[in-house]
Amino acid sequence: MKIILIGASGTLGKAVAAELSPRHEIVAVGRKSGDLQADMRDIKSLRALLPKVGKVDAIVCTAGSVHFGQWAELTPETFDIGLRDKLMGQVNVVLTGQEFLNDGGSFTLTSGILSEDPIRYGAAASLVNGALESFVRAAAIELPRGLRINVVSPTVVQESMGSFGPYFRGYKAVPASDAALAYSKSVEGRQTGQIYKVW
Repeated sequence: MKIILIGASGTLGKAVAAELSPRHEIVAVGRKSGDLQADMRDIKSLRALLPKVGKVDAIVCTAGSVHFGQWAELTPETFDIGLRDKLMGQVNVVLTGQEFLNDGGSFTLTSGILSEDPIRYGAAASLVNGALESFVRAAAIELPRGLRINVVSPTVVQESMGSFGPYFRGYKAVPASDAALAYSKSVEGRQTGQIYKVW
């Protein structure tokens, strides 16, 4: 398969590339790194990118930022970070990418454990993750040409505990390589509308 991997330079992205690259051609995409560059927050940027790649069999997105912060400090602007980046960025990938997927191709997006298991300082992340999962279930009903869409919902990964550990006290972290298996299941399987939990 030929696979676009958006967020390839991140912790999850590197693990997904390591899992899939022995069997498939990976086109690594990042905002500032990778084989090609694009900003998924900007649909025009995606529209400029995809014709350079041409038809593909799968598009995987492991990118997306959200704001972590105290409830008293949350504002529309801090919520908007995740809404524009992780949520609408991935929605933009689907809206733009569908015409570049071969029949029967797939999207795999990324949400996270906070959609179901909220934490202190994580309200913005919970909002975005829950919305992504609802979007995937709904899009799976309507995507044309046998296109599939799933979302991976990982817990905090071990490699990110240095940054996110203080937010995830009491959580059992998983290696990024374990989370990468769920992306393989989505890309190489046949299911659609699924939330693959890696907890």
